[in-house]
Amino acid sequence: MNIEDVSGPAAVGADQTMTPAPATDAQDGMDLARSMILIVDDNEQNLELLQAYLESLPCRLVTAMDGLEAMKLIEDKEQANPDLILLDVMMPRMSGFEVCRKLKEDPDTRSIPIMMITALNELGDIERGVESGTDDFLSKPVNKLELITRVKSLLRVRHLKRELDRTRAYIEDIETRRDE
Repeated sequence: MNIEDVSGPAAVGADQTMTPAPATDAQDGMDLARSMILIVDDNEQNLELLQAYLESLPCRLVTAMDGLEAMKLIEDKEQANPDLILLDVMMPRMSGFEVCRKLKEDPDTRSIPIMMITALNELGDIERGVESGTDDFLSKPVNKLELITRVKSLLRVRHLKRELDRTRAYIEDIETRRDE
């Protein structure tokens, strides 16, 4: 497992760590520096390419080489869950479809947005991804602008869902105190 913090242009190298600078998305004030993206792919070149494409975002990038490694990382209660998972489909030991299905069945991880990134582009493959619970589907070769745009969109959804959950909890707390 390779963990890298990225804050703007940087060489993608093993065991390189950089502290992210505070940054917000100008459109909605979302603090991207607090976001963590898990990239899962069994091909190291694909991992490096996705990291290079995403280095302009001040997000923390975490990588895993297969589905089992990704599941272990997510199940580690000492680690915070990722805010977004970029998931290859065809991997040894556990496919992206299996990882996605397991995460979407678990109440603790079901709200994590998952984008499947794969060379599979037949309609049946897309349907299988949707059936397993993916939130988005991107075909390889990946277009950098499309990837960044979709990543920002899914992170925005994740951020808004958290805000909604906090607001609901606050309202419930007020209502409980009022009823006492």
